[in-house]
Amino acid sequence: MTIELEEQISTFTDQFKRVREEIGKVIVGAEEIIDGTLISLLAKGHVLLEGIPGIGKTKIVATVADVLHLNFSRIQFTPDLMPGDIVGSNVVHETETGEKVLEFQKGPIHTNILLADEINRATPKTQSALLEAMQERTVTVGTTTHKLDPPFFVLATQNPLEMEGTYPLPEAQLDRFFYKLRIMYPEPEHMHEIMDRTTKREEPVAETVLTREEILTMRDTARDVPIARPVQDYAIRLTLATHPDTPYAHPMINQFVRFGASPRGTQTLVVGGKVNALLNGRLHVSCADIRSMLLPALRHRMMLNFEGEAERIDRDDILRAIMKDTPEPAE
Repeated sequence: MTIELEEQISTFTDQFKRVREEIGKVIVGAEEIIDGTLISLLAKGHVLLEGIPGIGKTKIVATVADVLHLNFSRIQFTPDLMPGDIVGSNVVHETETGEKVLEFQKGPIHTNILLADEINRATPKTQSALLEAMQERTVTVGTTTHKLDPPFFVLATQNPLEMEGTYPLPEAQLDRFFYKLRIMYPEPEHMHEIMDRTTKREEPVAETVLTREEILTMRDTARDVPIARPVQDYAIRLTLATHPDTPYAHPMINQFVRFGASPRGTQTLVVGGKVNALLNGRLHVSCADIRSMLLPALRHRMMLNFEGEAERIDRDDILRAIMKDTPEPAE
């Protein structure tokens, strides 16, 4: 490994560590969620955060925006929210000469970090307003396409409990999320620390530690990490194991799953593995890097069949079985 590559890896890991530590000044006991969010950002992906109310989903997103010195917008999704409320619309504007012209008024989606709060409370028509932006990083209004400034990063939250009056995300939109992260209830020791931080006169504040340009450079560095063909084949076989009625299908898949993960799932395993490799001081992707990405990358990309839904099968249990039974490439 050359000195230049060693410096590149060192810079990447140091910057990631600084961001993680700064976020940790505000957020308690959510290291896995913080790491997953940052990995997704550096991999040019988006995150779906799932958890009960009051455990810090919105706070995590706002803190990430503060630490990274990026523009931040928040949209509260409700049943009456319309697509134009998100992407913007053409409005009639009167010039100084009295002439009336159409002028585009930008919506909150024109930002760097977008918090889509309780995204499943809006109708599918409104949810679909994010599809183009999440994939192509553009917004089309009428016949005009507007480019979004990089980085563009969507963090959507949803509450798994109060499902009355909600609209489950379509599979096409779920597939556009790089990760689905589950935020669990804090441990008792973490609860004490949360109380100590939030019940005093002044709450801790995170400082900005990374600029937009540094983030874009880290993204390029992650994409440059090579992956060996056998390791990439391992990621492909893990993905194909989620498809029922195929030679690669796991027995649990044939029993409980209707549709498996798309090629985007494999892309997530590979790119996420590249970021994980850098964080571990390596300039190559290992099978362990691929496995570390499996649950957040694929848990939302499998659709259970009637039997799976009836028995309330946890997709994570299926993925753990796939991970256990899929052999690594022979050396």
